[in-house]
Amino acid sequence: MRDILKKQPPIFWAAAIFLLLVLAMALAPGLFTSYDPIAQDMKSLLQKPSSAHWFGTDNLGRDIFARVVYGARLDLAIGFFAMLVPAVFGTVVGLTAGYYGKKIDAVIMRILDIFTAFPLMVLVIAIVAILGSGIRNLFIAIWLVGWREYAKLVRSEVLVAKSSEYISAARTLGYSNMRIMFRHILPNVVNSAFIYAISDIMLCMLMGASLSFLGLGVPTPTPEWGAIISEGKSFLTTSWWIAAFPGLMLALTGISISLVGEGISKRLQKNG
Repeated sequence: MRDILKKQPPIFWAAAIFLLLVLAMALAPGLFTSYDPIAQDMKSLLQKPSSAHWFGTDNLGRDIFARVVYGARLDLAIGFFAMLVPAVFGTVVGLTAGYYGKKIDAVIMRILDIFTAFPLMVLVIAIVAILGSGIRNLFIAIWLVGWREYAKLVRSEVLVAKSSEYISAARTLGYSNMRIMFRHILPNVVNSAFIYAISDIMLCMLMGASLSFLGLGVPTPTPEWGAIISEGKSFLTTSWWIAAFPGLMLALTGISISLVGEGISKRLQKNG
């Protein structure tokens, strides 16, 4: 870890600090605001940003800053947990396909061809439309289709790694396939999956926000950045702050994840 963080550019540290701030909001939102994110105040409808309400209020008098702060928890949870299951499953599938090859690889690749025949977002929307809107179904939809990129990436790395001399030596020593796969091949190919996983967090967050914007994700009045943007789209010309601030937060978080991921990937490639 020290080698990864060593000699990173200032933009990396700026992005990392911002992500730590967002993480702090998610873990302890009460430290950043005293407002209830779902409490309505009919005396404070559509107020502009001020010292009392930093990001203004919406059409129900809810404090936008409080909703953005509390929304960080759900958006980060979507980004991380929606990435985690496909990353683990896709890595195991790719490892299995690449190592065993032949019929197993052929079957897995045909399944992958079916999944990759459709754009990721189209599949996710279709699955959520079938299962119904809600955070649980959002996770299920992403889990069902998000593993394919990890499987392809890890498979290609395993095909190269399994022909190396250290794998031939392991086979000569009589090591089992499980030991060769998980103790000798996986540590040498997992970096690529890890690098992709960092950017996939951002993609999952954007996917969750997009589904919420379309009314297929997080139900109201739960604070989530995409849902807040959707609520504010009808007020863009009169009360721009409702959609602008959660949109800015989502954009800055995505950019920060990309910058941190790029910095880590360059360092891992250099060390590798």
